[in-house]
Amino acid sequence: MSNLLKVIVVGATGRMGQAIVNEIYNDSNLQLFGAIDLDSCQRIGKDVGELMGIFTNVVISSDLNSIIKDCDILIDFTRPEASLKYLLLCADNNISYVLGTTGFSDLEKQKIVEVSKKIPICFSPNMSIGINLLISLVEQATKTLHHDYDVEIIEAHHRHKVDAPSGTALRLGESVARVSGRTLKDNGTFHREGNMVERRSDEIGFSTIRGGDIIGDHTVLFAGDGERVELTHKASNRSTFSKGAIRAAKFLGKHSSGLFDMFDVLELKK
Repeated sequence: MSNLLKVIVVGATGRMGQAIVNEIYNDSNLQLFGAIDLDSCQRIGKDVGELMGIFTNVVISSDLNSIIKDCDILIDFTRPEASLKYLLLCADNNISYVLGTTGFSDLEKQKIVEVSKKIPICFSPNMSIGINLLISLVEQATKTLHHDYDVEIIEAHHRHKVDAPSGTALRLGESVARVSGRTLKDNGTFHREGNMVERRSDEIGFSTIRGGDIIGDHTVLFAGDGERVELTHKASNRSTFSKGAIRAAKFLGKHSSGLFDMFDVLELKK
């Protein structure tokens, strides 16, 4: 067991947390070392795999401080306010950090950059392998189409998601902006209510849908005169994200510091 990467999952009873726990449990190269959730969680003290019908021998705890120093990697898909605390704990204990939380401010993102000088961090708004391939394809399409085609980004998620647009939609928009020489600050359009002017050619538009149990759908639409090109990714379950997080964890095991994303993990950078 000593050769295995020891992993702690925070937010372990949430939908993503449970998916990640399951992936770690079934991976012979990883050891599920800790499962952390809030003090108010009703499952504190119970086996983290119980609801999935597996016995992990790891009980859910709210005491991260007592175990973090002995682990190798922490995986986090929670909320920004919690993630910033985990970030500092990882830095203090020299622990690798897989960060899939979305909704950070620019200032908070800068803090992540600063901490990555001390520890290795994989920070990505979406760790799905397919989504990151989509981002790569969108960048290629943008190079060819951005002069003559309007770009719109449409995303849909479940009713419980609190940030909008999604971090993945913003990541797609940032890729379009960078490749086409624009910025989301100057060219992003996030609502059109009451806007009584026609669409500017340099806009990058966003549309957000929230409802039901939609895991995550993202489409980048290039709309031209006489034709449309649509690049779409649809997630049918959370295993696509958890599998990506596991690949990120193994990738970080080879690094002592630095800020990485899934393009690094999947070797999509040119």
